[in-house]
Amino acid sequence: MPATYDSVAELADALRRAAAAHGRYEAETGRPDPDWPTWYAQYMADEQAGRPGPAGRGAGT
Repeated sequence: MPATYDSVAELADALRRAAAAHGRYEAETGRPDPDWPTWYAQYMADEQAGRPGPAGRGAGT
């Protein structure tokens, strides 16, 4: 599933949303996620596809 962004600002905003969601995910699990890049990537791809992100489903799922 390709994810594209029209500008650096749009990509930066997507990263900020992923960071906020990931912070909530880590707070819920009570542990750090060493595979956060995969979590961010999945979240951002799901967001662009209009699907709920991985928050609450586990990283990378």
